[in-house]
Amino acid sequence: MWTHLRRAFVMAVICTLVFGFLYALAGTGVAQLLFKSQADGSIGPNGSTLIGQNWTGRDWFHGRPDDAGPYAANPKANVSGGDNPLVANGVHGESGATNLGPRSKTLLADTRALVAYWHRLGVAHPTPDLVTTSGSGYDPDISPADALVQIPMVAEATGIAPVRLRRLIASQTHGPEWGFLGSSYVDVLSLNEGLARLRGLSK
Repeated sequence: MWTHLRRAFVMAVICTLVFGFLYALAGTGVAQLLFKSQADGSIGPNGSTLIGQNWTGRDWFHGRPDDAGPYAANPKANVSGGDNPLVANGVHGESGATNLGPRSKTLLADTRALVAYWHRLGVAHPTPDLVTTSGSGYDPDISPADALVQIPMVAEATGIAPVRLRRLIASQTHGPEWGFLGSSYVDVLSLNEGLARLRGLSK
């Protein structure tokens, strides 16, 4: 009996060392060696490049309006805001679309409110993406056109010349995956980090 217990204990220790520690360390080592950026994750000092951030003000580029205009969070009313899954203004949101159809009067009213919202910010011709929420609220990217129409707003607020902002957008524009999947996009966090460098800020 003691022989069987000893063998079982030794096997348990060996399996724990091999599969609990050595296997994990080997996997981490291979990931760091071959896929370092993916293994380290996407969260940096200013947030994640894989999830939409809540940008406010006229001196930053904005993403999809998951927490803007009629979808804005209201902590006093315990309203999280649009499709926003993050903690916005102290209120937790959820992921999910509004599911409003093309004939919805609510969708029409919300879209008009967002158009007016962008006009107040100084964006004369907001794109369709800027006046409709995303399907999940997680979208971290906008199209180059979405960024370009915000140039007058950002230029006026920051004093940076529009030509420099266009160059910044061009430098942050990624083409379709493998050259043909999807369309060109701009990561809003990376774009605003580039803008912060232009402004001499650390954001």
